[in-house]
Formats: sequence, structure tokens, C-alpha cells
Amino acid sequence: VLLEESGGGMVQAGGSLRLSCAASGSFFSTAVDVMGWYRQTPGKQRELVAAITRSGTTTYKESLKDRFSITRDNARNTIYLQMANLKPEDSAVYSCVAGVDIDVLSDGVWGRGTQVTVSS
Repeated sequence: VLLEESGGGMVQAGGSLRLSCAASGSFFSTAVDVMGWYRQTPGKQRELVAAITRSGTTTYKESLKDRFSITRDNARNTIYLQMANLKPEDSAVYSCVAGVDIDVLSDGVWGRGTQVTVSS
């Protein structure tokens, strides 16, 4: 499985960004059920931002669910993370992950990550 992320960048506080993660590979079509986004900043623990199953069940970090929305296009093997009302503390490297189950998602396949920087 190969994951290709896009959509990161710099935005002012209050702005929006949409991240995309496109997956390819034969393994993806048969075994991968969950895709999601983690984020990490230097000195802090990596955290799950949001995840979505093939059937559309979503999981969010509780404090982000009012501003972030994850969607999935199974036909394109792509997930999207729409981020609204961004805050400086949302600045991080956002990485896409694909796995077989939400409980072991971090053991799945990782993308290279995309930087999101929110200026105040």
C-alpha cells in the first residue's frame, strides 16, 4: 500500500484546510478497512485526529470533532480531512494511516506526512 498525502500548508488562524490521502496497491483493496489521520508536533506524543472505516463509521479526537470532518471516497481509495476554524495549536505534521482495524491503526501503513502551520 502506498499513501500519498496532499493539502498541507500555511494558513492564518480561523482559516480552513483540506487534507487528502490517496491509497494505492492491491493490499488496500482487500484488507484495509480503516484510514485515518494522526498528527504530531515536536516534543509531544502522536495523537489520532480522526479515522473512518470503509463503511463510513468515524472516530474523532473529542476536542476536534466540532471543527474537523473526515470523509472517504471508496471509489477513489481516498480520504479527506476538512479542518475549519484552525488554531495555532493545530500546527503539526499530519500523517495518513491505513490499517485493518481502528484498534491497531497505528500498526498500519503510514504516509510521509504533510505539514500544517497555523499562524496567529
